[in-house]
Amino acid sequence: MLNFFRLVATLEGISYLALFYNMLYNKPNNPELYQQLLYPIGMIHGILFVLYVVLAIYLKYEYNWSFKKLGLVLIASLLPFGTFYSDYKWLKN
Repeated sequence: MLNFFRLVATLEGISYLALFYNMLYNKPNNPELYQQLLYPIGMIHGILFVLYVVLAIYLKYEYNWSFKKLGLVLIASLLPFGTFYSDYKWLKN
């Protein structure tokens, strides 16, 4: 289950960066492309984010994580490149 969570974390991080790219590059340079990409990227990111949170809570009980570790893993999902850092720092065994 941990490997699946790591996969979801990586995909969630990539989708988060894709959203930022769409907002910061496409919105000012190509507004039509921005509008076309906003919904699919946003939907994928939203699903992955919810799955990330649910799996983190599940793994907290399966692996007896402390609330501090769970909190750090959840906060990492809110920061750009945070899921990659949490994978490197806390999820590799």
